[in-house]
This record gives sequence, C-alpha cells and structure tokens, in this order.
Amino acid sequence: MLETVASFALPVGERVNIKRNRLAPKEQAEGQKRIAVVTGIHGDELEGQYVCYELIRRINRNYTELNGIVDVYPAMNPLGVDAVNRHIPMYELDMNRMFPGGEGGTPWEHVAGQVIDDICGADLCIDIHSSDIFLREIPQVRINPEYASKLLPLAKQLNADFIWVGNSSAVRPSSLSHTLNSRGTPCLVVEMGAGMRITKEYGEQLLDGIFAVMAKLGIWTGRVKGVSNPMVSTDGEVTVIHCEKSGVFIPDIQHWTGIFEGDHIGDIINAYTGEIEEEIFSPVSGTVFTMREYPVVSPGSLIARILGGGR
Repeated sequence: MLETVASFALPVGERVNIKRNRLAPKEQAEGQKRIAVVTGIHGDELEGQYVCYELIRRINRNYTELNGIVDVYPAMNPLGVDAVNRHIPMYELDMNRMFPGGEGGTPWEHVAGQVIDDICGADLCIDIHSSDIFLREIPQVRINPEYASKLLPLAKQLNADFIWVGNSSAVRPSSLSHTLNSRGTPCLVVEMGAGMRITKEYGEQLLDGIFAVMAKLGIWTGRVKGVSNPMVSTDGEVTVIHCEKSGVFIPDIQHWTGIFEGDHIGDIINAYTGEIEEEIFSPVSGTVFTMREYPVVSPGSLIARILGGGR
C-alpha cells in the first residue's frame, strides 16, 4: 500500500510528498516483525532505486511467503532525486545532516522528524547509499562503533563484501542511522557503487542479503541464497590516499583488487604538456575498496581507500 508519511507545501503551489510502500501479509498478527528499506536521502545516489523496485517485485511475485511487514521508502529526498541533486534543491541542505528533525525548525526538519517517527520501532532499517560521482565503492556496510556489538550480527547477513566499523559521515550524529540507533531501532548503512549510476550486480548482491536478513527475522519464509562472509575492519585498518597535484587521474589498478606496498596505483597527468604531474604508489599492502571514478582531480582529491591485510 502506497502511503504519504510526510508532506509540506512549496511556494510554487506544489507539495513535497515522502512516500512509503508498505507490504504486509493479508492476515496480520500481533507482534509481526517489520523491516524498513530506505534510500534517496541524497538525490544523486541512485543505486537504491533498483533495489527498491526488485525487492517489491520479488515480494509481490511470492506474496504468500511474506510473514511480516516490509516498508520501502524509495525517495527520502524526492526533489533531489528528480533533479539529480545530492542536496535538497533550492535549500542546498544535506538531508542526512538534519535528523532527528522536529516541529520547531524548517519544513525539512519537520519532515525529518516525521520520517523518524514513522520508522522508529522497526526491527531493522537498511539505509542504502551510493558514493558520489567521484568515487566507486564495493558493496559495504558502515557501522558507528558505538552500536557495533548490536549491529554486527545483522550486518554479516547482508551479503556485503566488507563491514567498516568507523566514524564515516553516513553514521555520525545528525544522520538517519545514528538517530534511529540512538532511539533503539537498529539501522545499517549500505554504501555501494557510484553516484548517478545503477550497478545491477551490486543491487542483486544486496537483495540476496536483504532476503537473508528478512528470513533471519522471520519476515520471509521463502528460500534464500547463502551470503558471503564479509571482511570486518575499523578506521585504524583503512588507509586513505589523496593526490597532491591537479590534473587527470589515470589508474593503473582495478577496483576491488589486492595490491602490495609500493605498487603503482596510477598517475596524475597534464593533458596540456604531455607530462606526468604525480605518480601515486600504495603505502601499504591490502585491498582497494574505494576507487576514484571521476578523473579530474585537484590537490587533496581522494584517490583510493585501502583495507590493510595483504592480498
């Protein structure tokens, strides 16, 4: 059932409507489990659109195997999704920096508060993000260390390649996930792919994990696929590489590959002079889980993140 969970009027005579699709068994019983799947907080992160579509399609195809409630929120920032804008258009606000929201603030803070109220009480929320247009991420779950002991068992069921227990921006205070976790509703943040793109194989991988989690919670009684055994890491095991020069980045390695200390990652080239401005080498051995997608760089641009531990 498609429902509007939050709404407010725009100056141009239109309305912002944040909607969810609730899928529930025809015969509902007291105490049934509930899962919420959220995406579109950032309007340029589109990987979750395919996941929402396919999740709903698969449930509808095998509705008798649904034994709980599945709430799907495809576009938390509908203006941003329509405009392919990371932030809220016109306001230029990052929606993932305005939770928990509340009635006393801007219309968007009021909406954020309504969204939190609607999700709170779920047995699990999965908040799906992509990277931005500059970087590509392997399918990973990000967890704030404050809630790691509670969330890790659920995260390991999501079929991700990697679980990063750290203070990334997606799990800090003022984010959807931190607010929900602080109020007792478990929330896992998934990062995968690149901005303004849909990587179907990543979506399929995550969907297998979502159905596995639903089965574990008793929400899904159908057959599920086995999930991968993800690597688990903390901030101290992740090396971040930035460039020092401007130019165009030409990689010499593939995303999600193992490298050794001293391996050549790529070059920053100058298209005007035909010269190499900077050669970039890995300071550690490990696996590249974040890779530069957009070639144009300036000093300080992020090139790669490497999870230590050898090939």
